[in-house]
Amino acid sequence: MNRLSAAALIRCKRDDTPLDGDQLHAVAQGIGDGSWSEGQIGAFAMAVAWRGMGVEECRRFTLALRDSGQRLHWEHLPGPVLDKHSTGGVGDGVSLLLAPLLAACGGYVPMISGRGLGHTGGTLDKLESVAGYDVHPGLARLREVVEEVGCAIVGQGAELVPADRRLYAVRDVTATVDVAELMVASILSKKLAGGARALVLDIKTGNGAQLPGIAAARDLAARMLATARGTGIDVRVVFSDMDQLLGREAGNALELRAVLDLLRDRGDNPRLRALTFELAAELLWVGGLGHDRLDAERRVRAALSSGAAAERFARMVHALGGPADLLERPDAYLETAPIRRMVTAPASGHVAAVDVRALGQVVVDLGGGRTHPGQAIDHAVGLAEVIGRGDSVDAGQPLAFVHARTTQAADMAEARVRQAFRIAPEAPPCAPLWQWHAPMEQIA
Repeated sequence: MNRLSAAALIRCKRDDTPLDGDQLHAVAQGIGDGSWSEGQIGAFAMAVAWRGMGVEECRRFTLALRDSGQRLHWEHLPGPVLDKHSTGGVGDGVSLLLAPLLAACGGYVPMISGRGLGHTGGTLDKLESVAGYDVHPGLARLREVVEEVGCAIVGQGAELVPADRRLYAVRDVTATVDVAELMVASILSKKLAGGARALVLDIKTGNGAQLPGIAAARDLAARMLATARGTGIDVRVVFSDMDQLLGREAGNALELRAVLDLLRDRGDNPRLRALTFELAAELLWVGGLGHDRLDAERRVRAALSSGAAAERFARMVHALGGPADLLERPDAYLETAPIRRMVTAPASGHVAAVDVRALGQVVVDLGGGRTHPGQAIDHAVGLAEVIGRGDSVDAGQPLAFVHARTTQAADMAEARVRQAFRIAPEAPPCAPLWQWHAPMEQIA
């Protein structure tokens, strides 16, 4: 049998035989050009889940996915190309704030983002709260916007890494989304094809994360760093806390409103602001846009307080088909749900624990997320003003506000949100918002 046929390649991986570069390019080509069926893609993904991949094999597969489509080149730009990826969180609007901050500081950010996955929100879904915003502009337009504005947050089109796009869709329905080797290859192939030279990988940990345990998170970090070595991209990894919402809102238009407030240096979102500043400063420093780390932090703060980051965001939205005055008139463009319901605390005390996954699922069940690929979502619904772990509360005071379409949906959400909070007499120990990964672990 032909060593490059789909059946032969799947059998090799099933039998724990490492695939060489030519074989892995055949896998990527077959997935990308449609000659592999969905069943064959699923069988390959499950074989990887069972047998794994060594570092060199994973690196070869990453490069094969990267080369399945076109690549972006930015050597002509006067500043570094920077990027960020998150493993998925609830209330996580970092990308929306980070990209214009970096652009305002001299970086260039062609950010290829995704939609919501399971209980976690997606950056593209938040941007599509704005009528007219084109998340698939094509590579020529993407290049123009990045060159003119400094940042563009878009989706993965058919031209970039088509093999990963199809593989990811199959992974989503075959219980292989969390396979570490496939996660690494998927993330890195997109970032390499996009031309990034520095990347921060934000791995969420805690009960609301895709990888709740720190051991799995550290394993993914080590694999990412080992696979990225020698590919031309400088990767830094941070672990961030998802034992409570990152921001105070969960839901597409609600989260976008919160980011617009932060861009105008307003709003009460200290965790979202602090983590974004930390990641932005790290990327500026790695990219050579700060004399030292402290100077990079100063530049980030100045970009926000001066309005420069807000101006970049507004230009990006308009350049990609959205309104020119979104920042000045968000109420004219962002839809609101007809029902706003307060969820009150059943007792006085401190928030000892928050079931973040349950809150994310409430948003999905309100219509703000998907239960199957391609499903339309309601951008207006969600949760707002959600209090955090350790916050004090009196009986009858709000834990959160539900934004819903119907009374029945609001009733459902109210009961489940209240159940997601555990109130105790004493405050829990304070947990750090982030921790930078020290690359000590090695993957054989």
